[in-house]
Order: sequence, then structure tokens, then C-alpha cells
Amino acid sequence: MDITRKAELKTVDGPSDYFTGKVTITGQFQRPAPSRVGGAIVHFEPGARTAWHSHPAGQTLIVTEGVGWTQIEGGPKLEFRAGDVLWCPAEHKHWHGATPHEGMTHIAIQESVDGSPVTWMEKVTDAEYLAPLAQG
Repeated sequence: MDITRKAELKTVDGPSDYFTGKVTITGQFQRPAPSRVGGAIVHFEPGARTAWHSHPAGQTLIVTEGVGWTQIEGGPKLEFRAGDVLWCPAEHKHWHGATPHEGMTHIAIQESVDGSPVTWMEKVTDAEYLAPLAQG
């Protein structure tokens, strides 16, 4: 059994090529083969979000704090809150992040395929980010 203690976890800024706004990534990991799972704790300050991206084997987000928004390309923009668990299916182009007025933290879990857990794409525009939420 291998335990990484909280005091040993490294925190880095989310790269500006892949994120808009202030994002920090803590405890990023990739397990050795035969496992393909990796993940991290990701914190988004208000207004921060990912770029559009996809995951070859899908992605699970476990929301631990705050309120956020997410959208699969061509689908409705949805709101989620602390305690929610999100699933984005494999190869679906999507984004997620905090709302303009409240930060959000999630644990991201995804698997690598051919050595890669994610394909990054263009940034989410302000118009896309600020589009109306889905009703209901």
C-alpha cells in the first residue's frame, strides 16, 4: 500500500493553454500499468474554466466544494454543486469550471488510452461560458 500524505501533495497552477482564469491542480497522479487511472484535485476560482477537451475513456468529476457549470458540445449548459458526481462519456468534447460568482473544486478521475488521458482543444469563449443555463 502506498499513501501520499496531504503535506506531500504538490499544487501547481493550471496551464494557461488549457484553462481560463485562476486554476490550481493538487496531487496530480497517474498510476502505473496495468492500471490506466489518473486524476487530481482541481480548484477553480470564480470565473475560471477549462478549455474544450475530451477524454479517450471518459471522465468522472466528484464535486467537493462550490458551484460549477459544464457543457458537452451541442448540449445544454448545466449547473452542478458540491456533492454531485458528473460523468462525461469517452470522446465527448466538453468543458467545466466555476460560475462567475462562486469557486468550485472537484476531484477529476480519468483513464489513459495509448498513454494519454486527455485531448485539449480551443478555449471556451466568454459567449459560450456566459450562455444561458438549461431550464429545469
